[in-house]
Amino acid sequence: MSSYSVRPATARDAKAIAEIHVAAWQAAYKDVMPADYLKSMTVEKRQAYWREAIEFSEPQLLVATEGEQVVGFVGYDRSRDAGTRSTMGEIWAMYVAPAHWRQGAGLALWDGARDGLKEEGCTQVSMWVLLRNEPALHFCEYAAGFKREMPSLKTVAFGSEKLEEIRLKRAVD
Repeated sequence: MSSYSVRPATARDAKAIAEIHVAAWQAAYKDVMPADYLKSMTVEKRQAYWREAIEFSEPQLLVATEGEQVVGFVGYDRSRDAGTRSTMGEIWAMYVAPAHWRQGAGLALWDGARDGLKEEGCTQVSMWVLLRNEPALHFCEYAAGFKREMPSLKTVAFGSEKLEEIRLKRAVD
């Protein structure tokens, strides 16, 4: 198992974050989402998005590194779900480069986000995960301690495909 460091993302990390985002989606969702939808997800589009997120700290971003290489990232902040309390945080996005899956980078990122959410005064945290993304659900439930919130299912369109997401929650402690 490798040792990962976690630090706040900087503007120079935007391209690496975008590359990880695209690679992780294309690997994780290859049998779930339409191929044309996955092909339309480009590093250039994601880089612009993440550069702006880093600049405005919305969401707050941390990266996991191995040596000098960025191998994963997590975006977190207050919950975007309507009607939630100000003490409810949310993991907006968490992705690890496929070559680093199941090696501890995700847990390192989760620990960093949890610390950041605590500092923000959050006592609970949620995240939305596609029901058909079994590896992500397994990580969230068994490694990070999230529980499914059963009545929370929602349908989201990804190109021509409609997929269900479920909200998972846990205490920040």
